[in-house]
Order: sequence, then C-alpha cells, then structure tokens
Amino acid sequence: MSSRALASPSRARRRAVARFSRRPRRARALARVRASAKPHVIICPGLGNAGTDYDAFAALLRARGHGATIVDVRRLDWLRNAAGAATPAYWRGTLRPRPTVDWYLDAMQRACDAATPEDGDAPLVVVAHSAGGWLARVFIDERASEATTRRISRLVTLGSPVKPAPRGVPGVVDQTRGILTYVDDNCRTASELSSDLDIECVCVAGRYARGAETLDGVASARAFALGQGYKQVCGRADVDGDGITPVESALMDGATHVVLDDVYHTPLGADEAAGRAWYGSPSALERWAAVALDPPTRSIASLDRGRLKID
Repeated sequence: MSSRALASPSRARRRAVARFSRRPRRARALARVRASAKPHVIICPGLGNAGTDYDAFAALLRARGHGATIVDVRRLDWLRNAAGAATPAYWRGTLRPRPTVDWYLDAMQRACDAATPEDGDAPLVVVAHSAGGWLARVFIDERASEATTRRISRLVTLGSPVKPAPRGVPGVVDQTRGILTYVDDNCRTASELSSDLDIECVCVAGRYARGAETLDGVASARAFALGQGYKQVCGRADVDGDGITPVESALMDGATHVVLDDVYHTPLGADEAAGRAWYGSPSALERWAAVALDPPTRSIASLDRGRLKID
C-alpha cells in the first residue's frame, strides 16, 4: 500500500476542515467572474534571495496590468534557518518546516494583507520561486488566514523542487534535511488544493542545461558540476534542468506543467541579452504568463493538467 493511501492524522484533519471551510461554489463562481480583472501577484523569493532581486520582475508584472507585492525578505533573514541545525531532527533528516521557517510564512501573510487595500477583492496568484514553492504550500495549509486562503486562486511555482530527494542513493544528501519529505507527506497535493480550496497549480520548469554523470575532459566540466547539483535534488546527474532544479523535480503531480527551453534558475546573474534569461525575464515571462496569470481567456483547465512545452 502506498504512503498516499495511509493519510496522516494531520492530513485527515485538514480534509475534514476543508469540507466545512471550502468557499461555496456559487460564491466561487462569482469570484471567477471578478477574475476577469488581472489578479494581484504575490512574489515569494527563493532560498538565499532578497525581495529586491525581484524588483524588475514585479515591474514587468505591473506593466502587464497586475498588482504585484514581493514578500519582504532580506538576504540575511535566511540565516534564521540555521536554528534548525540545533535540533536532533536536523541531523536525523526529519526536520519539519515549522517553526524554523515561521519568519518567512509570517512575511507571506503580511504581503497578502498588504495586497488588500491596493486591489480590494481581486484574486491572488502566488508566484513562488525555487524554495518559495514548498514554502508557499506550507503557508497555504498551515499559516494563511482563512480570508487569504479564500482569495488565492492559483499557485505558480518557478523552478521549485516539489519532490523530496530519493532515499538510499549513494552520494545524495537531502539538502532540506527532511522538510521536503514532510511537505510531500503532509501538505495538500495539487489535486487536493484544487478540490479542497479551488486553488489551481501551475509548475514552470526550465531546460537550461543538461548534467553529466562523469567527468570526461575539460569540455564536460560544466555539465559534470551541474549534474552533481542535480543529483542532490533528484538522485540522477544526467538530466535536464535550469542549472539548479532538474525538470523532473519541478513538476508536481496533478498540476499543469509548463517547460521552457533556455531558461535559467535565478535572477542573480541572469542576462537575457547574453542568452541567460531566468523565469522572470521578459521573454520567459511572456511564455508562461498566458497560461498561469491570464484567466479566463486561456484557462489552464483547457490543458487538462497536462504538460505544455514552450520553446
């Protein structure tokens, strides 16, 4: 029997609560009508990033007519996560996200609250980069206020590792020390977010470079280095990825999948003119925004939660 079949008590409780807290379908339908206006985007920074790294991305979204609020994170804030290393769970590889990342979840709630006076009841689309993807899932299930959950219409992940590293692979160490396993076991899946909360999920992955398992001369040194990073995430080195996250690790089961060629992982060091666009660069944004940000003219339901490859 799969681990999915054995729902944890926390998940069972969430499902019971969801049956009573789910917004009425009629009210949700009215919300969909209001969604003909551009949704307000909440931008969730990735691990090690500061909110200011996303200023240009936010400006592009505003130019498209979206409200945009960046979760207020400073680079040094990530040092707070070091508190997790002081717990036995960290060394056992069974670390849970809370309370270690409560500082980030609280900042997400403040960002969502700040969007209210600007855009009223406009739906919220949470656009989460890298580790922001699993942080956003924890936020929705364990920290977001009921009012905020009701407003979130979509979760969009950009190069986010959404699957835990495989166990028992030689040389692979879970970089999250168990947090992604916790998220996978305890947070709602994409299908459950849709059925329980009417939150649709879109996972955007980048195919920037392929890794290599072995080092075969100077020419393959870059591929070998990338591959060793990919291996820590998915257990294999010879896979495609965005330079940090393998494509296969960035696509959550049950979500709509968008795979972009020639897209790099992070805004740091991104240079579109030099062929190093990241997910928030103008050319990349326009390739996924119509799927993930522009209801109802291109409903993601039309993709049947399948995989859309955009060159």
